[in-house]
Amino acid sequence: MASRLGPGIVTVGSLAGLLAIWWIAAIVADSRVLPAPPAVAEAFWRDARTGELFFHLAMTLMRVAGAFVIAMVVGSAIGILLGMNREANRFFDPWLILFLNIPALVVIVLAYIWFGLNEVAAIGAIAVNKIPNVVVTLREGARALDRDLEEMAKVYRFGLAKTLRHVVLPQLQPYFAAASRSGISLIWKIALVVELLGRSNGVGFQINLYFQLFDVAAILAYTLAFVAVMLIIEFLLVQPFEAHSTRWRPKRARG
Repeated sequence: MASRLGPGIVTVGSLAGLLAIWWIAAIVADSRVLPAPPAVAEAFWRDARTGELFFHLAMTLMRVAGAFVIAMVVGSAIGILLGMNREANRFFDPWLILFLNIPALVVIVLAYIWFGLNEVAAIGAIAVNKIPNVVVTLREGARALDRDLEEMAKVYRFGLAKTLRHVVLPQLQPYFAAASRSGISLIWKIALVVELLGRSNGVGFQINLYFQLFDVAAILAYTLAFVAVMLIIEFLLVQPFEAHSTRWRPKRARG
């Protein structure tokens, strides 16, 4: 029990210390530029009471979820293909380097110009910015596949579906987890820029609105609310899924 509660207590204590530093700094500064936690909580409650905050959170989450699924499916397929085919990797590697270095802002602006200010352009721009990162991660995973296990699957005539399920995907699981975690953190940041530039709702749109009103408390309220939602997704969905998918691995012996 103590070993389970220990990390949680440390986390809570760390966050409490950060909150205390923020509060003290706000009191010392005594400025609208750095509001104290009660002012941020008041701004949060103001928009939460009307339902406006939850509406904009839901819109951003919808875009994040859509772009995340597209990026993971497309990026994983391309990454595995490049990792298992040297000729294809050699040919498409310059393309990958190019897309990795194109600024996200350029992709967003071009998407809005080419496809209009709509949800397809918004979600597509977010996904395109993330796909190259997924490709790189899964390509390295495909390169690290155990060839002996592949030969075993051929000997026992597993077939394509069974080989993917029992041989390839379990080995790629850590790379899927890494791409997923980095993907969520990157995608929601890009989503805010997408909303700020060309959408009429979402957390990014609200942050832009309150920036024009110089309402720092509201900006922090929306930011912290969305960060809290992403942390909940991490702890309730991502980590349990990762633990379930790696249950077959032997546990490390305790010293």
